[in-house]
Amino acid sequence: MDREEQKRLAAVQAMRYVEEGGIVGVGTGSTVAYFIDELGKIADRIEAAVSSSERSSELLRARGIRVVDLNGAGTIPVYVDGADECDPHKRLIKGGGAALTREKIIAAASQKFVCMIDPAKRVDVLGKFPLPVEVIPMARSYVAREIVKRGGQPVWREGVVTDNGNVVLDVHGMRIVDPVATEREFNQIVGVVCVGLFAARPADVVLIGDQVMA
Repeated sequence: MDREEQKRLAAVQAMRYVEEGGIVGVGTGSTVAYFIDELGKIADRIEAAVSSSERSSELLRARGIRVVDLNGAGTIPVYVDGADECDPHKRLIKGGGAALTREKIIAAASQKFVCMIDPAKRVDVLGKFPLPVEVIPMARSYVAREIVKRGGQPVWREGVVTDNGNVVLDVHGMRIVDPVATEREFNQIVGVVCVGLFAARPADVVLIGDQVMA
């Protein structure tokens, strides 16, 4: 079974967690695009969606799904998104699509976080995928120097501006054995908006194709 079929199957599985008549949190990325396709099939049976990116908002509206602001949505029953890496404890690296800050906010505001991945995203220790860090533009060089002090090799993702108007540093060369501590430490660097570690608030459910990760 190829990776695209695995993504599609995970999206179909994720629909089991969607509550009819409720608001659904929707992430960003290629796997989420399959989920939005599935969600469009029941557009008349959900109230609305809260989206983590302008791109996902466009896809949702194109399928007849109303997109609402998180501030007016309150606590969301379920948030569905993908990931770039997932460890055995359901802790994640996210941000390959540069939507990490909004993704983390919606995950925090949701009762259940359902993550869809293909088998290639499973790792024993996070860090093989470069860790995205969203940074205030004027702080880019300063934050990069601070990351070097912590053992990372930051690379500016040139030409990329987040939906929040910020830049992204991708941190290479890290073996993240304590993701919660690393998330906390990077968040304390002045100028960092968000780090793409979802460890303090990991996924509740991880779907790999049509299987649920134990």
